[in-house]
Amino acid sequence: MKLKFAAVLIGSVLASACASIIHGTHQDVGISSSPTNAAVKVDGNIVGNTPVNAKLTRKDRHIISIEMPGYQPYETTFTRGVSGWVWGNIAFGGLIGLAVDAIDGGMYQLTPEQIHAEMRSQNASVMRLGDGLLFAVVLKPDPAWQKVGQLAALN
Repeated sequence: MKLKFAAVLIGSVLASACASIIHGTHQDVGISSSPTNAAVKVDGNIVGNTPVNAKLTRKDRHIISIEMPGYQPYETTFTRGVSGWVWGNIAFGGLIGLAVDAIDGGMYQLTPEQIHAEMRSQNASVMRLGDGLLFAVVLKPDPAWQKVGQLAALN
């Protein structure tokens, strides 16, 4: 009798974790850069070069760093938010399902779902305006660049 009760209890706990069953405890996120082939680290661990899909745990926030020789490093954070599957737990799994998904991270969704890093030269500071105009301030211009204008000093 005790064995049947334990089996039913364990089965109901496992079946009630709706979000963990539906979308799992990990999330694939796309990481790309321009130019490509930049080294990608997730929480300090190398996962590959761009473009790459990283499989991240849903229950933790993750710090992504993208580095390439000659370019400024790029860093961003994937944060977690509550997934819509939590409502399925509340409706069908109750508190047990909600607790299981909270513990294993199945109730969370990482944002953003993908990132694209625009790698900037170490020798330039770049500002992009909303109308598509791009300003670059450099200490030493690249000889291959074509000069289109120059700022004048104010008197």
